[in-house]
Amino acid sequence: MSGVTAYFDLDGTLLDASSEKSLTALLSKRRPWRIPLGAVMWSLGFIGNILRGRSVYDAARNRGHLALCNWEVLRNYSAELVETKLSKRVTLDAVERLDWHRQRGHRLVLITATVMPMAQAMADYLGMDAVYGCGPKNMTGIMSGSERGWSVPRRKGKVPIVEADAASVGHDLAECWGYGNTHADSYFMSITGNPVAVNAEGRLKSIAKKNQWAQFEWRI
Repeated sequence: MSGVTAYFDLDGTLLDASSEKSLTALLSKRRPWRIPLGAVMWSLGFIGNILRGRSVYDAARNRGHLALCNWEVLRNYSAELVETKLSKRVTLDAVERLDWHRQRGHRLVLITATVMPMAQAMADYLGMDAVYGCGPKNMTGIMSGSERGWSVPRRKGKVPIVEADAASVGHDLAECWGYGNTHADSYFMSITGNPVAVNAEGRLKSIAKKNQWAQFEWRI
């Protein structure tokens, strides 16, 4: 390895789709009884998070829609989705950029707020060297729908994970790369020496323009 890591967000960056929404849709199709259950549990999670003082953005991203789902089922469905659907939503430009980094000996890391079984399935398909997704250390049995005790790489939560990862391999973040598609990703992108905005819109587009970050369009 060259001493450089390239950190990539998933949804909207490497993947022109929403991985967890795709997983939730497949669960609902295969198990229709989950639709009312998921709606109720998500709503309760949203209200609970708001009452605890969390932002609307974070409150809306609770895992109530996956409550009472088995982790093994999530792994199996995630692998199936990647093979049958999501692999087709990775653009040629994204694949070529990953190869560009590999040719330079760079380490590739996926850091995403999607649930860990899906993150791992996508990381395997993309050939990443490491992956960080949402989930607890022990992903066995039945999910409660709560993120308590989870690692949650979301918004500013990606920053300490990227910092710890770079430190664990002795890489200088000033030499590393950070790829993301939303303002929420800008926090971890900005601590790398080479931030790249992908499919940027809104606030991220403004930040990228102001700071003269590289910008790419990777869409199907």
